Amino acid sequence: MDLTQLNDHFAIPGILSFDEHNGLTRANVTTPAAKATIYLQGAHLAAWQPTGQQPVIFMSRKSDFEPGKPIRGGVPIAFPWFAIDRNPNRYKGQPGPSHGFARLQDWTLAFAALSGDDLHLTFTLTPTQMSRDMGFDHFRLAFQLTIGHSLTMQLAVANDAAAPLVFEEAFHTYFEVVDVHEVTVTGLEPTPFIDKTDNMREKPSANAPLTFTGFTDRVYCNTAATCVIHDVAGRRNITVAKTDSNTTVVFNPWKELPDMGPDEWHEMVCVETVNAAANAVTLAPGKTHIMQAHITVEKTKA
Repeated sequence: MDLTQLNDHFAIPGILSFDEHNGLTRANVTTPAAKATIYLQGAHLAAWQPTGQQPVIFMSRKSDFEPGKPIRGGVPIAFPWFAIDRNPNRYKGQPGPSHGFARLQDWTLAFAALSGDDLHLTFTLTPTQMSRDMGFDHFRLAFQLTIGHSLTMQLAVANDAAAPLVFEEAFHTYFEVVDVHEVTVTGLEPTPFIDKTDNMREKPSANAPLTFTGFTDRVYCNTAATCVIHDVAGRRNITVAKTDSNTTVVFNPWKELPDMGPDEWHEMVCVETVNAAANAVTLAPGKTHIMQAHITVEKTKA
């Protein structure tokens, strides 16, 4: 659908509208409970701010907003692999794009409705020429968002093939914080992790809240635990509860990136809802797998 068709079919006056930013179509949400922005490329949530709260989702001010380029920040959807493609000959003798093809494709808005103060949106993705070229021709994705005082993200993967579908998936969520030096993350204390900053070494559980003192890129497997981001300087806690996700990834680059400014890493931390590595999903023919993250925000006292 073009912009006119989207607004004709799905716009809700004063609540939901569609426009274009640097060649990318986006949905703009303003409800009594929250504001949000979603780009159709990647079904990419770029902003969520509950009423009376500071923004919860971080977006790099240097992010590329160009068709076919990844967006830095927000909630990239990784599918059908997480991080670097381990198939060296995926496409034209090269690995596929980092975090898969789903975040580079235009998704289709299939449903939009307001229920109380919550806006419900569903975006879908089916095989494209890009996915077929990479060997994925029999799948369907549906990404459901419930936007309100809390945020629920749900990714359904259906296998339409005659053989099992093996995939990884992630909500690569960038959370906005006031100062990462004053952030702790609880919920992962008992869980060992793979340290991607130290040659993928497997390390024992810390048995203590996670704090940030340098480049952090950790893969915690075999955990369905709820995590809490204690944004001490921001005087709030951000809780990430998840369903049918058995991997959690925590990331901060601790430096400037080509699409992230020199001081922006101070203002973000990724706590990601994932199924990857040992927790990759093997989905039987005709079956559907659903992964969900539910995010809430609570103010704390000084």
